[in-house]
Amino acid sequence: MLLRLLPRPSLGCSRLLLMRCVQALPGVAPRTLHAQVEPLLQRRLPLRFHTQSRGAKSRNRKFKGQEDEWKSRNKTALTYIAAAGVGMIGLSYAAVPLYRLYCQASGLGGTAVAGHNADLVETMTPVKERVIKITFNADRHASMRWNFRPQQTEIYVAPGETALAFYRAKNPTDTPITGISTYNVVPFEAGQYFNKIQCFCFEEQRLNPHEEVDMPVFFYIDPEFDEDPRMARVDTITLSYTFFEAKEGQTLPLPGYS
Repeated sequence: MLLRLLPRPSLGCSRLLLMRCVQALPGVAPRTLHAQVEPLLQRRLPLRFHTQSRGAKSRNRKFKGQEDEWKSRNKTALTYIAAAGVGMIGLSYAAVPLYRLYCQASGLGGTAVAGHNADLVETMTPVKERVIKITFNADRHASMRWNFRPQQTEIYVAPGETALAFYRAKNPTDTPITGISTYNVVPFEAGQYFNKIQCFCFEEQRLNPHEEVDMPVFFYIDPEFDEDPRMARVDTITLSYTFFEAKEGQTLPLPGYS
């Protein structure tokens, strides 16, 4: 009868608290209550511990399943990223020669337009009232051991007129060196109007030890330069060449890049 009056042990009720509650009951011998309550506690506690252990195992299985799923997703994502990287590298190697040919044909990126013949030059009408200053720049790649410089700093030319300029290169070493150059025009938008008739760019130049040569650049500015609103404020154009040491199997950098 007494055990029915006692509160049932719960997860939040400790053994010590229950014993104190029993001792506080009036008219009841402590030893008698202790003998009746002790079996009850021994029956209740294992059930609590068993429930907690089963819940912990369930949570561990759940976390392990989530961890395995995350690892699988990460491996899949890494596979896609690696495949995309390999594809982009392949496209970049294929795009270099195609891009260079397109730039030479269209003047994109400050590359002078190639492929003009003498017949077109003979029929051009110069725009005498529009005079453009052409400045010249010479650069070398860090590994290039030549001495390279323009023979003139600037010249003045009207759209529709031809002009001739020279660059000088020297091999100061005791071994033969083969070089190859790229070029560009600044401002970039003027590249489509800067036309070369003769140029040493994109052609291998071999210099023997201590040999020195002058390399010509024969060019003109298309008369349509004067009709383009974007060129209205352009009165100076810079022609820049960069020489690289040519090695077997080496890919020539894009114009304007080193």
